[in-house]
Amino acid sequence: MSQICPHCNYARRPGDQSPDWQCPSCERAYAKAGNSLPPDSLRQYAITMGPERRGGAGKWLLVLLAFGVAFWFGRPLLQQRSAQAEAAMTASQPEVLLYATDWCGYCKMSREFFAANGIRYTEHDIEKSSIALSEHKKLGGNGVPLIKVGDEVISGYNEAALRQLLRPWIRD
Repeated sequence: MSQICPHCNYARRPGDQSPDWQCPSCERAYAKAGNSLPPDSLRQYAITMGPERRGGAGKWLLVLLAFGVAFWFGRPLLQQRSAQAEAAMTASQPEVLLYATDWCGYCKMSREFFAANGIRYTEHDIEKSSIALSEHKKLGGNGVPLIKVGDEVISGYNEAALRQLLRPWIRD
């Protein structure tokens, strides 16, 4: 019966000169059933059969499946909470009034800013409404756009000021 080294897969030949417990090719010690064991100083290199490990991959798959199921069924709850938080934030958003004209480029940029960031606003065209024009003058309007956020008034398009006043309600 030939011995095959578990380290280098060398098949032992009858003419090999090394001891029965040592591989002639890689010279590592191995325990051969029924033969003499290697000396105590080399026994640490012998292959020993440990306890059989089972279910390693299966346990990980089960954990992964549990996380997947929790994520899948928990997602609607997270969406409800985010919708409720968004509703609470938009409910408390201050009134935003935009006094503008159709032809003004900065007015257009203000509209685009509000649309891109999910800000609700009311637009008043000062060329089409005399009431809007009189309110614009009462607020100290000297040009367009004039933006009123709550009690604050911003003359002209100032994105930094808008971001500062509307920070909690701006969508990212």
